[in-house]
Amino acid sequence: MASYDEAVASRLRRVSTDSLRFGIIALIAFLTLVDLFAAQAILPSLVVKFSVSRATMGVAVNASTFGMAIAGVAVALLGRNIDRRNGIWFSLVVLAIPTALLSMTDSIAMFALLRVLQGLCMSAAFTLTIAYLAEHFSPGQAAGALAAYVTGNVASNFFGRILSAAVADGFGISINFLTFAALNIAGALLVWLTLKKTDRMMRIDTDHPPVSGAWKAHFKNRELRGSFAIGFLILFVFIGTFTYVNFQLAAAPLALSPMALGLVYFVFLPSMLTTPLAGRVARRFGPASGIVLTLGIAIAGLLALLTPNLPIVLAGMALIAIGTFLAQAITTGHVSRVAARDKAAASGIYLASYYSGGLVGSFVLGQVYDRLGWTTCVVVLVAALIAATIIARPLTAPRV
Repeated sequence: MASYDEAVASRLRRVSTDSLRFGIIALIAFLTLVDLFAAQAILPSLVVKFSVSRATMGVAVNASTFGMAIAGVAVALLGRNIDRRNGIWFSLVVLAIPTALLSMTDSIAMFALLRVLQGLCMSAAFTLTIAYLAEHFSPGQAAGALAAYVTGNVASNFFGRILSAAVADGFGISINFLTFAALNIAGALLVWLTLKKTDRMMRIDTDHPPVSGAWKAHFKNRELRGSFAIGFLILFVFIGTFTYVNFQLAAAPLALSPMALGLVYFVFLPSMLTTPLAGRVARRFGPASGIVLTLGIAIAGLLALLTPNLPIVLAGMALIAIGTFLAQAITTGHVSRVAARDKAAASGIYLASYYSGGLVGSFVLGQVYDRLGWTTCVVVLVAALIAATIIARPLTAPRV
């Protein structure tokens, strides 16, 4: 009986410890990516400030995804030699610089450049953290850790947009960006205090192939190629939807105010509860069926955006967030499991593809929106998700 009680107590301690660690991981993700989409909540205000078209402002705000893609490639090339912990906190400290400078610029070109620099720093921290989690957790724990990180990403989308709208509405756009710079510094401090030093993880294994060989191996792997393409299409749709739906919500007949636009992003709240289930969905259905199922939810949400009824539109936005974040978490976990070696390179390539999709989505959907309207945008977005489900169907669960 005593041994049973000790076993139960030991299990409870393990669960408690994992919950704390996963909570810290989610908070690090939140503070790493809180800048990424927050500016989307104030897009109409930024259009007025810079006196540019909606498409131009959409591309400038989402220029951060270009930086994310570049840094993903850089970390994939150099990730073996970068100390994970030091790389993460240093990236977040540097991130505060362009974030603060955004409060001072009146040039749309400079705004876009600073957003690119933000993306470089966020992606470096993001990619190194994914590698850190894959290296420091057992395969069973890694799925939970990655789900926690994606959950923090979801929270950053939710709270970042609301905070951005609230601060910009109450104190102005400049104070808004200074607030986010302070959050960047807080993230760096959290990483410094909580993540273990990783010197031992940085040793180059003599069995590792050269970087070029690792890249070739990743691209020859059908599972990874498919995952990279799916990641591209997921953010293509996510960015395209949540950038330009703002203009639909601000226009008649809905005509929401800037603060109301911020509150709209409570639609991300359900996805904060569902994203941690990604590991269970992947185990229950496998990566292929899991991705098809979750993207099917997002497709249903996109179709709901075609109505002029606000409650239905909000429900559709919630479904899109649930579906795309679950699919992203499943795909990210699949990349981590399939890449037997050089996980930093595999994660970097995936993130480069993922954020390239965001940049392309902001550009393409901006042109479609300005020239052909919102209905055509939704048709393009649905077609992209259907393509992703087709690519996902051959994926298989890796052997343990």
